[in-house]
Amino acid sequence: MPFFSNLLPEGYLREYLAGLAGVNQEREFHLLWALGRDLPGAVTVEPASGEEWPPAMENESAPDAGRRKKALRFSLAGIQLKFSAVRDVEAGKGLTIPASGVGGSWSVKLPSLRFEGMPENEYALMTLARLVGIDVPEIQLIDVGDIANLPEGIGNLPGPAVAVRRFDRRAEHPVHTEDFAQVFGVYPENKYRTASYRNIATVLGAEAGEADVEEFIRRLTFCTLTGNADMHLKNWSLVYPDKRTVALAPAYDLVSTLPYIEDEEAALRFARTRRFDGYTPDELSYLAGKAGLPETPVLDTARQTAEHFHDVWQREKNHLPQRWQVTERIDAHLGTLSSRRPGIG
Repeated sequence: MPFFSNLLPEGYLREYLAGLAGVNQEREFHLLWALGRDLPGAVTVEPASGEEWPPAMENESAPDAGRRKKALRFSLAGIQLKFSAVRDVEAGKGLTIPASGVGGSWSVKLPSLRFEGMPENEYALMTLARLVGIDVPEIQLIDVGDIANLPEGIGNLPGPAVAVRRFDRRAEHPVHTEDFAQVFGVYPENKYRTASYRNIATVLGAEAGEADVEEFIRRLTFCTLTGNADMHLKNWSLVYPDKRTVALAPAYDLVSTLPYIEDEEAALRFARTRRFDGYTPDELSYLAGKAGLPETPVLDTARQTAEHFHDVWQREKNHLPQRWQVTERIDAHLGTLSSRRPGIG
């Protein structure tokens, strides 16, 4: 079912964790069995008969028992290589990855060999978002050497890692979350299709409060101005802090994709268009009308966010740790938006 499929990692992270567990990464039921001790949100999966590991299927060789002793039995959604970690002040390290990967309250994303400077990019954009007034978790840049108990076989990775405090973890209990692929019943491979930002706004308008709708518009404006073409359905989530009342979860995975992907379109349609330069007052008015939202607060929030963003960006862009290519591409993007249409801000 899509809800459970979306609890599992994707891409290289999926391949890596499945390999450690000796599980075929295409067999999602078995992968969930292996990783179900520590899943996103407040969900855990336990085998009904108490077996620790799934059996080998027909035409598959029996998994190596020694390798399974080193398996990491957690799941974090996404493609990037990341681990769940805990703070370990006594050990003299910033963060420690538990032996089984279970129980961490921080998500540590390692440097990418494909996209250089991604941790610095995310740290800078998340910091910038906080200064603009967006709700973001605690975040820090950390030397890879200051992460204790890194698993074997990940190689030498250049640059720092980025650590983000998990909003789905509290000392007393996990906090239930649902990303919007789960909300809409969409499999991960369709996270760029099927729904739009207008659909997300409709859910927030019906199930959450006015403050959450304004926060959504604030983030949508921010991502448009910074050129984030990867805010798909799995990069927006709901959280249930009291196990019943729904709210928009804090922002995560805020980056500028411009240095890596030559794309002038958002991951999803706003309402009628994906184009960044189509994010206009007229498009937002249409979005508000279709989503059943009051138009004036939506437009005011977008305008105020854009004005605030430009002030903060000019003040902070040379003091944040992103690489110069990120700064250069965002500046060029902002110039393009300004020259093509009289848009938000």
